Amino acid sequence: MLKKRYLSNNAICKVTFILPPETEARTAVVVGDFNNWDKEGIPMKRLKDGRWKAEVKLEAGREYQYRYLLNGTEWINDEQADKYVAHPYGGENSVVVT
Repeated sequence: MLKKRYLSNNAICKVTFILPPETEARTAVVVGDFNNWDKEGIPMKRLKDGRWKAEVKLEAGREYQYRYLLNGTEWINDEQADKYVAHPYGGENSVVVT
């Protein structure tokens, strides 16, 4: 799930990435073109209700491709992404539109 909040006269969009509580993982990170697809990613924090959450400030008026990386090995998409685009490895990336 994505939540968006615009800051700084709408120049910056604070995007909250949320994975549902049924996501079975020991670790979860958000990886995308906003961090050059670095597998270290943006760490997600496990909340008391079981959901995973991370926040990223992104430039508004753009599209960013991303995916979630669970346990350092399992790539998953966001079921509630703004849209999806094909990637060169035969699957799709999630997209957030800011």
